[in-house]
Amino acid sequence: MKIRIGLTMVAALAFAGCAADDRDGSEPPAEKGAEAVVDLDAVAQAYVRLVLAVGQHDADYVDAYYGPEEWKTEAAAETSTLEALGGRAADLIADLGSGPATGAEEIVALRWHYLKRQLEALAARVGMLGGESRTFDEEALALYDARPPTHGEETFQKTLDELDALLAGEGYDDGALIERYEAFRGEFVIPPAKLDEVFRQAIDACRERTEVHMELPEGESFRVEYVTDQPWSGYNWYQGGFQSLIQVNTDLPIYIDRAVDLACHEGYPGHHLYNTLLEKSLVRDRGWVEYSIYPLFSPQSLIAEGSANYGIEVAFPGDERLTYERDVLFPLAGLDPSRAETYHRVMDLADDLSYAGNEAARRYLDGEIDAEATAAWLTRYAGMGPERAAQRVKFIDRYRSYVINYNLGKDLVQSYVEKHAGDDAEKRWEVFRQLLSSPRLPSGLE
Repeated sequence: MKIRIGLTMVAALAFAGCAADDRDGSEPPAEKGAEAVVDLDAVAQAYVRLVLAVGQHDADYVDAYYGPEEWKTEAAAETSTLEALGGRAADLIADLGSGPATGAEEIVALRWHYLKRQLEALAARVGMLGGESRTFDEEALALYDARPPTHGEETFQKTLDELDALLAGEGYDDGALIERYEAFRGEFVIPPAKLDEVFRQAIDACRERTEVHMELPEGESFRVEYVTDQPWSGYNWYQGGFQSLIQVNTDLPIYIDRAVDLACHEGYPGHHLYNTLLEKSLVRDRGWVEYSIYPLFSPQSLIAEGSANYGIEVAFPGDERLTYERDVLFPLAGLDPSRAETYHRVMDLADDLSYAGNEAARRYLDGEIDAEATAAWLTRYAGMGPERAAQRVKFIDRYRSYVINYNLGKDLVQSYVEKHAGDDAEKRWEVFRQLLSSPRLPSGLE
């Protein structure tokens, strides 16, 4: 059954004294000339159904859903064309009107803006599925509500020169820089037999640090799987009911720093915590059904990825990460703890190359270079070995401008939290928790 509920239909049902979308229809009609009353619950329900319908055309679009099962069943039976789905999105945007109700509570106003911007991103994604062409920058703004900065090669070359000097000083001075960097990192791979033990230790540490500052929903947990043949290194599949499935890709060697990265990013205080807080605060406590679904190609992803990456620094501020990895994870993995500080210095420099991945994606998606040249660019400027660069090209092929959400997302979230909390570590946790529990948009972080 195809379901399309606009405000005109809702008003008609209300006048008739009928229930519509679980409301009793008792609200009186607005007087002529008065501000139109927008039923955000009705728009939210139609939005969820629309996201599910778009998911029938795009297998990656619905990242998580734990709303009514019958809505999912209805969507599976949908035969709507992309053009029709785009029309439904436009209708819902029109239904929202020109702005939130005057005097609305701040979080309700944020909800209005969230629904509007998510619907606009949905319409953009539908257009892309239908063949519309956008530049990398246009796509990033349309889907993720953010304008990615541009960096020239000289920006990365400066960092590469510093990395070159550091590696040479550590005795890695034979061959091309990427070969020396790969040789250095090769000494810090977690042995496959130790991977699960190291990863679970990191998860426990991230959870312990998080629950000191945040009350976790009762019964929350996740399970871990190790997989292969994926374009990503780790993924959180939120199941609803405060449960997640975290998958770790073992196609390529996993370095010791990735244990904390993945445990925080995918678990605490990253994706798992973010999704559980949204379910608790917005879906269960407020009944906002739009948060029972997560469309991947949407502004929500920038908040999700950005907070997951910044959450690593929130959980391990200052030198605490170095101390933990040196004293706990290095010995557990059978690595030399005396080299932990050197490893961190090298990896801190390598992190400064993250935006090189965005530049590679921009050039590739804008048709300036082909896949082979993109991989070569990633090897030259992003510090990726050939295998890892090839994996990243596969990621760009599948997820396109999504790459901005990791680094630009982190920068926006970090700026927002530190602007409101300053150097107060406890205050940062408070602002971070509020961000994870609210319908704030990327453009609202600037």
